[in-house]
Amino acid sequence: QVRLVESGGGLVQAGDSSRLSCVASGRTFTIYGMGWFRIPPGKEREFVAAINWRSNTTNYADSVKGRSTISRDSAKNMVYLQIDNLKSEDTAVYYCGATAFHLPTMSQHHYRYWGQGTQVTVSS
Repeated sequence: QVRLVESGGGLVQAGDSSRLSCVASGRTFTIYGMGWFRIPPGKEREFVAAINWRSNTTNYADSVKGRSTISRDSAKNMVYLQIDNLKSEDTAVYYCGATAFHLPTMSQHHYRYWGQGTQVTVSS
């Protein structure tokens, strides 16, 4: 089992930045990649960004590309997501996922483990 715990988020102003963190524990040696997804109000879960745990290869959704950065600290089993120039449409519950997939996949079906989520609310 792998346990994921997200932190960060909260209420932010449009145009500000937000940095989310996710720490993994348990059988972390089974993880090849981690990703961030979000569920906006009234919508389904959508991909935000992903990173391969070993190669550091990244993948971003078009909606955040150019204004977000996913990074990881392997020694601490942590992954981070920073989104700059936040917009109202970034308001969502953000989830961290862990996958044994070898590529930074954007498919939620490839993620076996999920955190409990953290709310990001962007006010305009």
